[in-house]
Amino acid sequence: MSKEIRLLEPKEVWNKFADLNAVPRPSKKEERVIAFMVNFGTSLGLETFTDAVGNVIIRKPASKGCEQQKMVTLQSHLDMVHQKNADTEFDFENQGIEMFIDGDWVRAQGTTLGADNGLGVATIMALLESSTITHPALEALFTIDEETGMTGAMGLEANVLQGEILLNLDTEEDDEIDIGCAGGIDVVATGIYTEVTVPAEVVAYSLSVKGLLGGHSGMDIHKGLGNANKIMNGLLIKGALQYALHVSSIDGGSLRNAIPRESIAEVVIPIAKRADFEQAFNEWIVQLKEEFKSTEPSLEIQISKVDIPDTVLPIAIQEKLLQCVHAIHNGVYAMSKSMEDLVETSNNLARVVVSQGKIHIGCLTRSSVNASKMQLANGIKSTFESAGYDVAFVGDYPGWNPNPDSAILNVLKEQYIKLFKENPRVVACHAGLECGILGQNYPNMDMISIGPTIEGAHSPDERASISSVQKYWQFVKEILKHIPLK
Repeated sequence: MSKEIRLLEPKEVWNKFADLNAVPRPSKKEERVIAFMVNFGTSLGLETFTDAVGNVIIRKPASKGCEQQKMVTLQSHLDMVHQKNADTEFDFENQGIEMFIDGDWVRAQGTTLGADNGLGVATIMALLESSTITHPALEALFTIDEETGMTGAMGLEANVLQGEILLNLDTEEDDEIDIGCAGGIDVVATGIYTEVTVPAEVVAYSLSVKGLLGGHSGMDIHKGLGNANKIMNGLLIKGALQYALHVSSIDGGSLRNAIPRESIAEVVIPIAKRADFEQAFNEWIVQLKEEFKSTEPSLEIQISKVDIPDTVLPIAIQEKLLQCVHAIHNGVYAMSKSMEDLVETSNNLARVVVSQGKIHIGCLTRSSVNASKMQLANGIKSTFESAGYDVAFVGDYPGWNPNPDSAILNVLKEQYIKLFKENPRVVACHAGLECGILGQNYPNMDMISIGPTIEGAHSPDERASISSVQKYWQFVKEILKHIPLK
């Protein structure tokens, strides 16, 4: 499949993307892709090194005649979100991504594509390798672990970078110029319980919620998409209240920054209530499909008999769990008061795991306003604590405050209008870009973010527009010709 991808224009970008996607690169396990990138830089004879946490930095001198322009730091992250469909067999730690062309789109076979942020990485690689593109001095910063904590950006020290302008290549609409982003914090609740023996005279079922679109928990949070954890919890509450349902286990969601697509629970029901429960459950399926028919057309909810498990949750623990998950806010919490149509604050109920005496519930709370972020996070914390859980705040990272007077913003707007005969959309996004973190140690660096059109990031539906990559590549090259003088 990569042969077809390599024939796409611009070949220099798609070939580097194919090279990159052949290298497994899960977050927190980036050893192979770090080695790949170091080898790439050294093979070009460029200054190449890694910092203390594993970020890769490569520097290239200015092309002839551009020596007096400011140095540009080009930045993208090496890791990718690993999501696959339930019926797809794939080993992300040992296999390269299997790509194919679908009209104007490049997609992957049942998995995430890695265009987030692999196309940004590939763009920088193409610029570093080129001998014909006009550019100022370039400094490539390839960060690690963006998707599961931004620890690469957090660990970058203040004296490493030399660039005066940072061009982040991690946004996903080719008509947007991003000048700000949300910060985030993980709210993680844990608890323990003593399992109890399954009651007598019961029948066991596996309940599953599948087929949801999922997507990026920042960029897609406003779309009203289904959250598998919330849908499953609603089913369990109805079953418990009306049919004496007992929960044995729950496994819902996967990654903190992906809207949950699937949830599976094992439960038991008194045999005497079996027929009524099955009838009611099928009615609930019809109701939920009607509720989500416009946003989740592929929603699947299934019930099947399974072997009776050995244990279930104590009723008191189960009641608190279901009430707590029901009470946790999921989705948009507040819209921005300063930028039209921008989500200010949101929460993603990302993970619910109940098994073998342990409970784990994970949320990712985002906001472009730190006070609002902490207000929502503290409210979620209080809800968890009222149910008796231990709660930790993990991975707090700052937002990136917009600067509408940015000098590099003026350059990008001018070149965009010149090339495409229309105004770009200057926006802030609800995703967590690394600019906010990098700006803490480099407060004087002028930052901007652009990227090609990518849809369905963080889900197996991820796809990258071929025509958009062509447009974006043209834009990047034109930007580098017009970088201000020192």
